[in-house]
Amino acid sequence: MPDLLLLHGALGAASTLQPLQQLLEADFNVHVLNFQGHGGSTLSQDPFRIELFAEDVLRYLDQHQLQQVDIFGYSMGGYVALYLALQHPDRVGRIFTLATKFAWNPETAAKEVKMLQPEKVQEKVPTFAAVLNGRHRPNDWQEVMRRTADMMQHLGNSPLLTEETLSRISVPVRISVGDRDNMVSLQETAWAYQHLPNASLQVFPNTHHPLEKVNLSQLLHELGQFFGKDAV
Repeated sequence: MPDLLLLHGALGAASTLQPLQQLLEADFNVHVLNFQGHGGSTLSQDPFRIELFAEDVLRYLDQHQLQQVDIFGYSMGGYVALYLALQHPDRVGRIFTLATKFAWNPETAAKEVKMLQPEKVQEKVPTFAAVLNGRHRPNDWQEVMRRTADMMQHLGNSPLLTEETLSRISVPVRISVGDRDNMVSLQETAWAYQHLPNASLQVFPNTHHPLEKVNLSQLLHELGQFFGKDAV
């Protein structure tokens, strides 16, 4: 069976991909990993960066003797996958992204960071804080959130995926977004698609941003079509 790597989003973990992983295991050798500091993995002194997470993927591929792998990247995971394909095109086969944010500038970063204030999350959304606590322990979820906010500010000032860099990613890519995503616009998704030389665009109907609200049977069908042996 073909190998397929699933990459989680910001504040996520490998565990958030488990429902999708279980559905895919009938047709793929499915791989998942936690980016540094996520899901209880080691929280080093290094700040969160897309480049750091891409190194995590390379390390995983080397450890599991995977010369090349197809990747499904949800949200930030899609950004990491595309950056990896830019830097190491020989290690990436096909990429399918869902709900990946491409419009990074100081203004959009500030909007995202505004929602990543641990004290306010603890106060106003304690159930979500409890979920994050369970997901990232023994790491402090508040520290994970602060470092995520810092990464987004950095990305806003220095985006890695630009018109120029996207044009150099030659691997087959499917860029997808939900039509009801309130964090990622169809406009920025189409922008990325238009600058990738070997890409297709998909809009999922009645689909919001959170992965737990995505119709997994529909996503499973599209992943099977895209990554299947007969896919072109």
